Amino acid sequence: MNMKRLIYIAAGLLIFINANGQVKTDEMMVLDVDSITDTQLDTIDIKKKLVVNDYTMIGIQYGAGLSQVMWNPTQKQDMLFSPVNVGFTITTYQKMFGYMPFFGFQAGIFYAKEGYQFEYNEDKDYIYTIEGAEKAVLDVIEVPLLFQFHYDMWNFKIMAQVGCYGGYRLGIERFPGKTGNVSEELRYSFKDTDRRMDYGIKGGVGFALVFEPVEIHFQAMYKHSLATLYEPDHYSQYYYRYAYPQNIIVSVGTHFHITKRSGKTKAEIKKLAKDMVYNKDNQ
Repeated sequence: MNMKRLIYIAAGLLIFINANGQVKTDEMMVLDVDSITDTQLDTIDIKKKLVVNDYTMIGIQYGAGLSQVMWNPTQKQDMLFSPVNVGFTITTYQKMFGYMPFFGFQAGIFYAKEGYQFEYNEDKDYIYTIEGAEKAVLDVIEVPLLFQFHYDMWNFKIMAQVGCYGGYRLGIERFPGKTGNVSEELRYSFKDTDRRMDYGIKGGVGFALVFEPVEIHFQAMYKHSLATLYEPDHYSQYYYRYAYPQNIIVSVGTHFHITKRSGKTKAEIKKLAKDMVYNKDNQ
């Protein structure tokens, strides 16, 4: 039997053991399968241990959000519901310091709708407006870069992540409501004093159901913009005003492994097979 065939046979045995667990016994190795007795079979202890590799996956995430704005000075407002938050992600898991398999990085691109909606102020007997609008909805695109902690079990995973994002405000729609009065020129347009670049912090927690090579993720995220919606001296050169968007997002996503999550990879199995054959020949 030539060397190449021995390697393939050894690799095949390793693949079988890798898929079905590690077989341990106190008995000596039995070369003749037909000679194994029931007593010997009872002594076989099959144990499976989850070993998470460094692996990468791509996914699509869809969610809905609640948004509002941190106003300065403070204004009375309602949470604005938006059913649009969709994006594509790539996630890679790497062992920190070479042996701590709990960390990873995620990048992506998302499209979402967010905005604000003012509430009637009973104390002052009016509804605050901006450019005559009681409500505004913005179309935004963002690119997040998140640091992720994860803890894996066989078919379950918990996650926590935090990081930053950069984005751009693509469009706006202003709604006059009952008391407002939005000009046609500004209904779907930004003003020169509006700021369209966006950046901020983002983080959250979640869990995943794992059905290799697919994972279903459920997440709750918080996003806080550090870029105000308009120039602070928009209304007055003496009294600055700020408006920082905030969002709570709940989402579900499907992620696909593009490298192997658990068990030995093909390269590792091939190396072990070679070691088995060559070590046997050298004995």
